[in-house]
Amino acid sequence: MRFDFTTIPDRHNHDAIAIDGLGDGTGFAPAAPKEGFDSIPLWVADMSFATAPSVTRAMHERIDHPFFGYYEETDAYYQAIIDWHRTRKGVDDISRDCIGYENGVLGGVVSALNVLCSKGDNVLVHSPTYVGFTGACENNGYHLVHSPLALDEGGVWRMDFEDMERRIVDNKIHCAIFCSPHNPCGRVWERWELEKAMEVFERHDVWVISDEIWSDILLNGNKHIPTQQTSEWAREHTVALYAPSKTFNLAGLIGSYHVIHNPWLRDRVRKESSLSHYNAQNVVSMHALTGAYGDEGAAWTDELCQVLSDNANYAYEHIRDTYEGVQCSRPEGTYVLLADCREWCDSHDVSYQDFPRLGWDVGVTWHDGRLFECPGFVRIAVSVPHAQVVDAFDRLDRYVFKV
Repeated sequence: MRFDFTTIPDRHNHDAIAIDGLGDGTGFAPAAPKEGFDSIPLWVADMSFATAPSVTRAMHERIDHPFFGYYEETDAYYQAIIDWHRTRKGVDDISRDCIGYENGVLGGVVSALNVLCSKGDNVLVHSPTYVGFTGACENNGYHLVHSPLALDEGGVWRMDFEDMERRIVDNKIHCAIFCSPHNPCGRVWERWELEKAMEVFERHDVWVISDEIWSDILLNGNKHIPTQQTSEWAREHTVALYAPSKTFNLAGLIGSYHVIHNPWLRDRVRKESSLSHYNAQNVVSMHALTGAYGDEGAAWTDELCQVLSDNANYAYEHIRDTYEGVQCSRPEGTYVLLADCREWCDSHDVSYQDFPRLGWDVGVTWHDGRLFECPGFVRIAVSVPHAQVVDAFDRLDRYVFKV
């Protein structure tokens, strides 16, 4: 490979909550491991891989010019986004006017909700549900209505369109938050699924906020279909949210953006986003994006997806072949797996609340499924060098499932 995805980094005391945030007592972070075990960071949705060299090179070049006053986004910034979406997602109808900066995807979600809803409104989401949606919506006075995803006979998470429609009607819902690809289930929705979901939303005048931050992390050759590309109605009624942060491990820099084609909608979302006077991009973050969204960044992303595919396949197959009473769907995108351990817990008289600690004690810092509306599950982020994935499952073999 051209890029290094094998070195195990020392992230201690280098601003990484994945390592230094363990045992913070909030209930969000896993407990620190017992003495004698180091921690393998499988919980926070960031990666133990250095970002693409083109990113750090672009940042260095900007920092070498030591002036950091007021500025405006450059033509190169907008063109990098337009080119990236055209070459990586097959989208050729994004203009500069469609793009708007957001400090984060969740901030963009809230700004869109504030335009499309009234405080206290019901908002449709799928469950399992990304914990960030739960916190951001509840903190801002919105009530989430969960439509459960279900595993089909082939072990693939699917939307229940009838359930979605019933909940929309019964709860007078006019806005839905859509996660594509889905976190934590790892689904990359097929076109027919997206089209059917959009038909449900159109039938009941439901605006769509589509979180597509994972859309570059595609496993085993799966293809992402942007929500806005599924129909003319979806194009005009969807706020799509993106960022380089998940793909290039840049969450600490802050910097996301929306794509909105509908002029009425984008004017109002931009206005809402501006009201705090804090929705402003960091100049170094802007240059990081332009460094990421180029030819070298694309090559790096292709290798990353190969590495993550190998990690996810190893984890899925190990669970499937080794752990009786544990079910897992093979992820198609993202780098997270959702393992259903309820049968194992029930047969071993272990509570769903206590089960995650069995991994934490030996340094396997997976995430408690209760945070994602699925008690008895664990979310496992395999975004570490492959040797650490193997090490994690070796510990699970010896100390947790004892196979």
